[in-house]
Amino acid sequence: MIIGNHRNTKVIVDLSAIKHNVQTQVSKLNEDQELFAVVKADAYGHGLVEVAKAAKKAGASGFCVAIIDEGVALRKAGLKETILILGVNPASEAVYIAQNDLSVAVDTIEFLEESYPLLKEANQKLRVHLALDTGMGRIGFRDQVSLKAAIEFMNDHKEQFDFEGIFTHFSTADSSDNAYFEMQGKKFDELLEVVDPKPRYVHQANSATALWHGKFKGNLVRMGISMYGLNPSGKEIEPTWKLEPALSLQSELVSVKKINSGVSIGYGKTYTSDEPEYIGTVPMGYADGWLRRMQGFKVLVDGHFCEIVGRVCMDQFMIRLPKAFKTGTKVTLIGKSKDKQISVQDVADYAQTINYEILCCLGQRVPRIYK
Repeated sequence: MIIGNHRNTKVIVDLSAIKHNVQTQVSKLNEDQELFAVVKADAYGHGLVEVAKAAKKAGASGFCVAIIDEGVALRKAGLKETILILGVNPASEAVYIAQNDLSVAVDTIEFLEESYPLLKEANQKLRVHLALDTGMGRIGFRDQVSLKAAIEFMNDHKEQFDFEGIFTHFSTADSSDNAYFEMQGKKFDELLEVVDPKPRYVHQANSATALWHGKFKGNLVRMGISMYGLNPSGKEIEPTWKLEPALSLQSELVSVKKINSGVSIGYGKTYTSDEPEYIGTVPMGYADGWLRRMQGFKVLVDGHFCEIVGRVCMDQFMIRLPKAFKTGTKVTLIGKSKDKQISVQDVADYAQTINYEILCCLGQRVPRIYK
């Protein structure tokens, strides 16, 4: 992917905010509990390796990724802590996973049976975290019989399998209604009845669980969105401690023009001026993750909210200015400008989505700058 280093559009990541959020969460854990930093999807758009290193300095003892390649990238960057792949994989990848000393989520005995001869032939041992489906409906064992069979298979083949962990994922931990959350917790306890002895890691806590369910069970927190300073629930529940957002998004005015009334702007002629006005062009578009649905949203120029007029283009969008600013003037899409601010949640609310998606949509063409 080409990075736009010669275009003044950039994501700025404040690593001190990442460290603050991790340190605060670590300070709230019990002595027997650990924190794994969830850095999948390029650390939610913040930058995989840089965020992982910052989280490690702040007290994270391991990492969670979604796919094999993310884990391998962390290994190549010199990180030696436990790295858990949260997504399931085909048995054909078992040897490669083991060779890179990665832990992997497993949700069927078939994976174990199919990977066993491959691991044996390659003289490799695979670190396994058994996934339990307690109500998410995504991956995981759903009953005691199949779970017990998988554990027994690993116990019978200990030279090839290290039963390192067991986990589940809550689907409503960020909701003010706790009924489904509590049901999942009971299901988790029920499945754990056939797990004896317990593996090193027993985990169920994501960001929302750690924030609002302080007496969660298990000895590991998988810290995701809260590590980046954002509220997992959007605006439904207030965080129990102050989160510091780590990301801001800036660009600049590359063109400023005065137009007369009756002039149309952008594809589809969706905006026409009612009076003479100044129009600025900003070099970022839907190819960079600033999606077409953002038409009508406002960005900040020198502390002024300026509306996006006309459709967002692939590489640019246009805004209505209160006066004739000079080209090169900074445009803030996410972050602070004088006494005004636009949050990721503000963008998500306008786009009718969640803050996670806004972050993950920010394209690799936009360089990440770290401070």
